[in-house]
Amino acid sequence: MSCEKLIHSENEKDGIIYCSEGSPSNFNPQLDTSGTTVDASSHQIYDRLLDFDPVSGDIAPALATSWLISDDGKTYTFQLRKTVNFHSISTFTPTRTFNADDVLFSFNRWRIPTHPYHDISGGQYPYTDSLGLARLIKDIKRLNGYRVEITLHKRESSFLANLATDFAIIMSAEYAEKLVARNQMELIDHQPVGTGPYKLMDFYPDRYIRYSKHQEYWREIELTNKLIFDITPSSSLRLAKLLTSECDVIALPAHSEVEVIRQQQSLVLNEKPGLNVGFWAFNTSKPPFNNPKVRKALSMAIDRNALIEAIYFDSAIPARNLVPPTSWAYQSDIKTVSYNPIAAKKLLREQGIEEGFSMTIWAMPVERPYNPNALKMAELMQSYLLQVGINVNIVSYDWSTFRNFLTQGLHDSVLIGWSADNGDPDNFYRPLLSCDSIKSGTNRAMWCSKEYDQIINQALQFDDINERIYFYSKANEYLAEKMPILPIAHASQYQAYRKPIKGLVINPYGGIKFGGVKKH
Repeated sequence: MSCEKLIHSENEKDGIIYCSEGSPSNFNPQLDTSGTTVDASSHQIYDRLLDFDPVSGDIAPALATSWLISDDGKTYTFQLRKTVNFHSISTFTPTRTFNADDVLFSFNRWRIPTHPYHDISGGQYPYTDSLGLARLIKDIKRLNGYRVEITLHKRESSFLANLATDFAIIMSAEYAEKLVARNQMELIDHQPVGTGPYKLMDFYPDRYIRYSKHQEYWREIELTNKLIFDITPSSSLRLAKLLTSECDVIALPAHSEVEVIRQQQSLVLNEKPGLNVGFWAFNTSKPPFNNPKVRKALSMAIDRNALIEAIYFDSAIPARNLVPPTSWAYQSDIKTVSYNPIAAKKLLREQGIEEGFSMTIWAMPVERPYNPNALKMAELMQSYLLQVGINVNIVSYDWSTFRNFLTQGLHDSVLIGWSADNGDPDNFYRPLLSCDSIKSGTNRAMWCSKEYDQIINQALQFDDINERIYFYSKANEYLAEKMPILPIAHASQYQAYRKPIKGLVINPYGGIKFGGVKKH
C-alpha cells in the first residue's frame, strides 16, 4: 500500500493526520533539542515526572504525584504514581508497571558516563549537558518502589522546571534490560517504549510516522485510535493538504499564510505570543568575530525592523533581550544597537576590517516559529552588509548536516533561534550562552565567559523572583556590551487545524501534544 493510500485509510478509521515538517533523528528527545524530534516523541510516546499546567504554566504532577523539598533546597523527594502501564510492542511485552527503577534508569543514563546506555546513540545529551545537570545532581536514590530521592550539590531554583521539560522523559528500565540481553541496545532510541498516550507503529523517513492508541494509558483523556505524522517539508504543500482535508493539523504555518488560514471557514487558527527568540549568532571562537567591537559594528549594519517587516508579516516584535516581554526577566530599558551603517562602516575600519572582507552567514534550511525564512533573511542581511564593505556568502545544508557542522564550529555566523522549554528565564540564559552549552551544541556563538556564567548561576541560588531579576538585569547589560548574538525578534506561535479537531492547544513550552485531542 502506498504512503498516500495508507494515510487516507487511517484517516477514515478514527485517525488524526498531522502534516509535520520533517523526519525526527530518533525517538528519544534526551538526545536532540530539535523541535522535529521533540514533536514526534516527547508528548506522544513518553511522560515525565512533572508537567506544566497549560493554563497557568505552573508545575503540575505527572508520573510523580507529589514532591517534597528540603529546607536547604538540595533534596527532592518524589512520590510516584502507581499502576502506570508501559507500551507493549511487537518485540517487547512489559511484565510490570512503572516504578522507581525506571526513573533511575532514565536519569542515570544521561548523568553517569559509565552507565551501560550512556554512549548508545552517540552519548550526547544536549539539553541536560547545556545546564550542567549531571554535575548538579549528587545522587539519586530508590527509597522504595514508588519513592525517589534526588540530592543536589547546591540549590538551583530552576531544577523542578527542568524536570518538566520535553527532555526529561521516563523510559522503561525493563525494556532496556531486554535489549542488553539481545545485544540490541541501540533500538531503545528507535523502537521506543514509554508510558505516553501513543505507541510507535511504523516510521518511514521523509514519508510518515504511524502511531496507535495506548489502550492502557493512565490519564483519563480522549485519544484517537490512530495518529499519523505525514512528513511534508513544504509549508505551502502542508497548507494545501489542510485545505483539501488530507491533513487535520499542520506544523508551523508560514507567517505569510496566516491571513489565508483566517479567511477559511473550515479552519481554526490559534495564536499566542511566542516564548522564543530569533537571533544572529557570531562564532566568537574565530577572529575577527572574537572582537566585541566587530560584532557590534556588524550588528549596527543591519536594519532589524526591516527584517521583521519582510520576514514575519507583522507577527513578531523586535527583540531587546534574549527573553521575550512575557518573561519576568525581560528588561525594557536595556540599551540596544540601532541601525547606523555609517557608524558601522567607520567602526569596522577602525578594527582593521577592510573593504571587501568576506564572511559567511549560515541560514537554517527549515522553518521555525522564531525564524520562518532564514534564507530570505540572510539575503536581506547580505545586501545590508555589502553597503558597509562586507561580502557575505550564504551557507545552508540539509537540517541534520547543518546542525552537525554548527556544533563543529564551521560557521562564521548563523541565523537561528530558541523556543523555551519552560517558563523559567534560565531556559534562555544557560542553554544559549553558558560555557557548558558549547559542548552540548546549543551555544551557537561558541561564547564562553566566566563572568557571565557567574552572574546567571548566582540567579539560581534564589527562589525570590525579585532577587533573581537583579542578576538577570546584570546579564542583560553584559550581553548588550559583549554582543555574542544579536537578538532579532520574538515571534507569535500559530497552530492551524480543521474544525472537527477538538482539544488541541498551543503548548507554550515546546512540542505538540495529541493526548486529549479528538476528531468529532
